Amino acid sequence: MFALIDCNNFYASCERVFQPQWEGKPVVILSNNDGCVIARSNEAKALGIPMGAPAFKYKEVFARQNIKVFSSNYPLYGDMSSRVMQILESYTPDSEIYSIDEAFLKFDGFDYFDLETTGRKMKKQVRQWTGIPVSVGFAPTKALAKIANKIAKKFESRTQGVYIIDSCEKRIKALKWTAVKDIWGIGRQHSKRLEAQGIRTAYDFANLPDSWIKKHMSVLELRLKKDLLGLPYIKLEDVIPAKKSIATTRSFKNNLSRFHQLEERISTYANSCAEKLRKQEGSCSAVLVFIRSNSHQKNKKQYRNSCVITLPYATDSSLTISKHAVTGLKRIFKDGIDYKKAGVILLGLVPAKERQFNLFQPDLNKHDPLMQAIDKIHLRFGPHKIKLGNQDLNSTWNMRQEHLSKRYTTELTEVFTVNNNSNITL
Repeated sequence: MFALIDCNNFYASCERVFQPQWEGKPVVILSNNDGCVIARSNEAKALGIPMGAPAFKYKEVFARQNIKVFSSNYPLYGDMSSRVMQILESYTPDSEIYSIDEAFLKFDGFDYFDLETTGRKMKKQVRQWTGIPVSVGFAPTKALAKIANKIAKKFESRTQGVYIIDSCEKRIKALKWTAVKDIWGIGRQHSKRLEAQGIRTAYDFANLPDSWIKKHMSVLELRLKKDLLGLPYIKLEDVIPAKKSIATTRSFKNNLSRFHQLEERISTYANSCAEKLRKQEGSCSAVLVFIRSNSHQKNKKQYRNSCVITLPYATDSSLTISKHAVTGLKRIFKDGIDYKKAGVILLGLVPAKERQFNLFQPDLNKHDPLMQAIDKIHLRFGPHKIKLGNQDLNSTWNMRQEHLSKRYTTELTEVFTVNNNSNITL
């Protein structure tokens, strides 16, 4: 049996753990730069706040309906997710972290266990230890476990947050209840095509001929159909695949027109990408750099361009990556343009231990001790303590986060306040 454990309204739940006064009240979380709504509590959904709602358009609505607004606090969410996953992994050796708020568990050899009791125990333990509410769905396959979890969440008063599809009758009933657009792995375009053919539910999809799915869809959807029939064709992934690219892109607060201004930004973005690259123990073999003007300022000259620089060897060095990123900028920069956005994307990622060496450049690893020392300093004292020479040493790019909560679990200085009279308060 597979289990899917999903954290309920995860971002909102993380905020409520440390600010319980918002429990049971409408809460929304905004994207980077407080752009739009990316997460909503059930209470906010009931008030009709749509996903993706622009914050500036709904500002009055938030105030009028007393909706609490939070800026996205990814350090907090990431740490809370890690705590939840650590608890779940203690229940079985076979697990797959599917997303920041979801995990699949495989219960092989648990034939004589009461899975409903196990599910309730998991739910209770996660709630007690982290404060995060979860829903649990059990089924013979991953696709059915997804549906079981939806049922557990939708009918929580009846299921108490745990539902098991353990019979053919339950499976058929669940498939007939699930709309085709809600099937795990069926995208918007496929769902439109299926609905046009009269396929309205997961039950209809599961009864399509294999030949039709092969002709009009792909082998992935065929495996999905088998999964919905109760045949485990979608396996538990042993390893989460590494990223195929790493990007840092930003819009500038003000337009930039001088080369040295863009050079500083590109160097900063390249350094940020290199730090991310080292965290996943990878190396890159190419760097893409792009710049673009402000497309909303129609009265000004428009320009956008990009280029890819192939590195002489795969590396994770901030110095090397920044150097070649600036080389790319020189190739595409034009005078007389007001630039609004730029970015750096690392391509051709390979594990650092598997990178190809160059016979004529024996000093490929000469920056490794320096990078390791810098990473250790940043880990201990915080980011941006050490910068490259062509970065602005006196400024740090900050997102607009007017509703940002504290990083309660990862930054001690934001939890404690030391007053002048030496009293320590929380």
